[in-house]
This record gives sequence, C-alpha cells and structure tokens, in this order.
Amino acid sequence: MEWLSYLPALSRGALITAGITVSAIAIGAVAAFAAGIARAEGGRVLSMVALCYTELFRGTSLLVQLFWFYYALPLVGISFEPVATGILVLSLHVGAYGSEIVRGALQSVSVQQHEAARALNFGRAQTLIHITLPQALVEMMPAFGNLAIETLKLSSLVSLISIADLTFRAQSIRNLTLDSAGIYSLTLVGYFAMSLVLMLLMRLIERLVRRGAAFPRAAHS
Repeated sequence: MEWLSYLPALSRGALITAGITVSAIAIGAVAAFAAGIARAEGGRVLSMVALCYTELFRGTSLLVQLFWFYYALPLVGISFEPVATGILVLSLHVGAYGSEIVRGALQSVSVQQHEAARALNFGRAQTLIHITLPQALVEMMPAFGNLAIETLKLSSLVSLISIADLTFRAQSIRNLTLDSAGIYSLTLVGYFAMSLVLMLLMRLIERLVRRGAAFPRAAHS
C-alpha cells in the first residue's frame, strides 16, 4: 500500500512529538509543584508571584505564547532553538494549569490531618512532606493524567515554528502527495497510539502513588 511509504517519515516526526511532550510534562510538573505549593503554603510574596505566573499562562493563548517566545523575544536579544522554545512554552503551560491541581489537592487535605501534625510537633515543612503531600498526590493524579494527554495534543502547535514533529511531517507529505485521507488517517492513528501509551503510563504512576500513600493515610487517619 502507498500509505506504508509514509510511515518512516511520520515515525521520525512521532519521536520528536513524544520527546517534546515527555520533556514538557516532566519540566512542567516541577513548575506545577513549585507554583502550587507557593500558592497553598508560601508567604504573601511567593503566593503573589505564583498567582501572576499562573494567571498569565492560563489567561493567554498557547499559540500566541509560542509565537511570542519564538518571534518576539529575539528582538530583545533572547532567542531559543525551535525545539527548546516548544518545550519551554509547553512546560510553562503545564506548570500553570498543574499548579491549580496541586493547590486544590493540598487544600483538600482535612483540617484534622493538620491538627494531628501539630500534635506531633511537626513544622510546616514536615507537615507538607510527611502528611499533606502524600495524601494530596492521590487526588492530583487523575487530573495530571488528563493534563498529560492534553499536552500531547497541544504539542501539534509546535509545527507552526518549523519543528518537524508528527503534524509538520504529515502536512509536508500531504503537500507533496495531496493524499489527505491517507496522511491524516495515519496521523490520527499515531496521536491515538501515543495517547494510549501515555494514558497507561499515567495510570501506572497513579497506582504506584496510591500504593505508596496507603500506609501514611492509614497511619495518620
């Protein structure tokens, strides 16, 4: 079949898509925890900085952010390679949305748990590390799984800054062959396959988190 001849190029694009997505999720998770903990547990200054970051990147278009970092920042002497730009912008996006997941989960831990921590003479950091965070992680995981899948789908936007990801390669081949049905069918299958793998991975992580949090929850309930 003629469609099979498209697979090598699309596979190379899929690898780039997967690399950008995984990198953005990993870096974005760090930003999400930093901003979310600052919102929930930090002082006034840290909380305000985290709030500004969160609202800025949640309140503006991801596509405009991508173009701003790639086309506008170089005008003031700051520039990044296309792949670095894509990862950076997607990471900031994940961090902004993820920070609200973290904040909400931390604040959902019952007052009784905090009272138990005070009874054990725990400080704020000890309470966060040993009591609040292990329980909040369980609540975060489903939402983080959805955010990870959404990040994979949004990664297709990096094709607009000349990154040869799956979408870019699909469009390039389509322009050469005019085989829209074949190309975009394979592209849909490619994104769906990557989504399935990512979903299974996030569910595995969720099970591990639940298993790890089972003992702390029983000990402090």
